[in-house]
Amino acid sequence: MSSHKIEVTINGRHYSAEVEARTSLSDFLRDDAGYTGVHLGCEHGVCGACTVTVDGRAVRSCLMLAVQADGSTIVTAEGLAAADGTLHPVQQVMAEEFALQCGFCTPGVVMTLASLTEGEQQRSCAELVGALSGHICRCTGYQGIRRTAERLAGEQEPNHEGEQP
Repeated sequence: MSSHKIEVTINGRHYSAEVEARTSLSDFLRDDAGYTGVHLGCEHGVCGACTVTVDGRAVRSCLMLAVQADGSTIVTAEGLAAADGTLHPVQQVMAEEFALQCGFCTPGVVMTLASLTEGEQQRSCAELVGALSGHICRCTGYQGIRRTAERLAGEQEPNHEGEQP
């Protein structure tokens, strides 16, 4: 088997590694770099659990080879929060909207929403929900995920359910 040297930046840290040509980006991120927030559900690109950003674009890391990421900047769910622990706005809204149950789909959903809400362009709820159609939630947390999309698009007020007066 052939191996290739790759250099990537993951969540702000530089990595240099030898990988087999057939190693998926998801396997590299989990097994070699230790980013276990990259979840593997279907390994066919259907469920979205392995979504990360590569050079600012959301990708299914199970469908990309690690050698294809050579020279790229990769962000996983572990890299979204600030160094002081402050949650990324998408993570914060998902927590406020109870948009996670078992948490298996959460990193992929977060990464897709984060990639679409970065920058100046305001996305509509329809755009955000449309992008989420490629994610499968095993435990039916879809309503909280949808409320998250609505809030990120500025179309809904925060959920105050369960708050103490």
